[in-house]
Amino acid sequence: MCIFLKIHYFDDEQLEEIVGNVKNNEPFLDSVLLHMGTMYTNFRKYEEAMAMYERSLEILEGLFGKSDPFLLPSLLGMAKVYTSIGRASKSVEIYRRTVDILEKSRGAESLDVVVPLIGLGNLFIREGKAADAENCFYSKSGQPLGLSMFQLPKAVSGAGGSLDEAVELYRKGLQVIKDSKYIAMDDEVMEKIRIELADLYHIAGREHEGRELLKECLLTTEKYNGNEHPSSVTHLLNLATSYSRSKNFVEAERLQREGLRIMETAMGSEDPSITVPMLSPAATLYHLKRDVEAEQFALEAVCIRERAVGNKSLIYAEALDCLISIQVRIGNDDADVLALLKRVLSIQEKELGYESEEVVTMLKKIVFYLEKMGKKEEKLLLQRRLSMLRTKYKKKVHY
Repeated sequence: MCIFLKIHYFDDEQLEEIVGNVKNNEPFLDSVLLHMGTMYTNFRKYEEAMAMYERSLEILEGLFGKSDPFLLPSLLGMAKVYTSIGRASKSVEIYRRTVDILEKSRGAESLDVVVPLIGLGNLFIREGKAADAENCFYSKSGQPLGLSMFQLPKAVSGAGGSLDEAVELYRKGLQVIKDSKYIAMDDEVMEKIRIELADLYHIAGREHEGRELLKECLLTTEKYNGNEHPSSVTHLLNLATSYSRSKNFVEAERLQREGLRIMETAMGSEDPSITVPMLSPAATLYHLKRDVEAEQFALEAVCIRERAVGNKSLIYAEALDCLISIQVRIGNDDADVLALLKRVLSIQEKELGYESEEVVTMLKKIVFYLEKMGKKEEKLLLQRRLSMLRTKYKKKVHY
C-alpha cells in the first residue's frame, strides 16, 4: 500500500501504528518517518524521535549508501535529539559525519556545509569548549570550511572570552556576507545568523541593536513571503520577547496578538501550532496583572494541546504549568493547584527523567504547597529527594 497520505490528519499514535505495519521498501516511508521524527522532537518525545530518524536513515543508506547527501536530514535530526538529551559526544560524531559527507560531495566551500558547522559550533559553546568551537570550522589540514572565511568562527570562539569582542566579530562577519551577496537575504542560513547576533546583542545588554536585527528578519520575511505568512510569526514573537525584556509589555502584547491572528488565519483555531503564540500573550498579560485574560489564553492552549496530543505529553505539561502560575495568583484552591503540579511533575519525570532540572524546579513548587497545607510527612519525603538532587547538581562537573 502507498502511505503518501495527508499525514497531518493523523495523531502520533495513529501514525506510529501505520508505519509500524509497513515494510522499509514502501515508497515515501522515509519521508513520513522524517516528519514523525520532527514532530516527536518538537513534542520532546526524544526516544520516539530517535527511533523514527534511525529507521529513515537505515532506509536511505540501503538506497543510496552511507555517504550520500540524501542522508543529511535524518542525520541532522539525530544530532538535534542527541544534543537535546545531553549526549554531546554522539551529537558531535554525527555533525562531523554530515560535514564529511558534504565536503566529499559538494566541496569544503559549499554553503551546505554551514548548517552542520553552525550546529557543531553552538554545541561546543554550550559545552564550554570555545577552542573546539573555533577549530570545528577548519579541516584537518588547516583549511577553512564554509563560512569560516567570513570570520564567524572567530565570533564563536570569542563567546568564550570578551562578549563585546564576540558581538563585534559576529557583526563584521554578517556584514561581509551581506556585502559579498554570497547568500540570499531570505536564505535560512542568513536568517539564523541574524537571530544569533540579535541574541548576542541582548545578552550584552544592547537590546536596541538586537531589536533592529529582529525587525530586519521580520521585514525580510514579509517581503519575500507576504505580510500574512506564518513564517513571520517567529519573528513577531522574538520581537515581543525583546520588548518584554525591556519591560515594554504593551508593545509585546500587540506583537503577540498579531502573531496569533496570523497563525489562526493560516492554520485554524484547533491546530496545536497556534498554542505557541497563544501562550506568549498569556505570559505578557500575567506581567500586566490582567490575570483573567491571561487565564483564558492559557486555558485554551491547554485544551487544544490536550485534544491534539493527549494529557500525558510534555507540551501539554508546559501549557498546564503556565496556567497554574496564573491560577495561583487568581487565588485558586491550594488543593487544586497541588493536584495540577503533581500532574505536571509526573509527565516531566516520564519524559525528561527523574533528575532533570525541570523536575527539580517542579519539586520546589510542590514542597512549598505541601508546607503551606501542613502535609509534613509528604513534604519531608520530597525534601529529602530534592536535597539529594541539589547535591548531585553541585557535584556535577561542566566541561
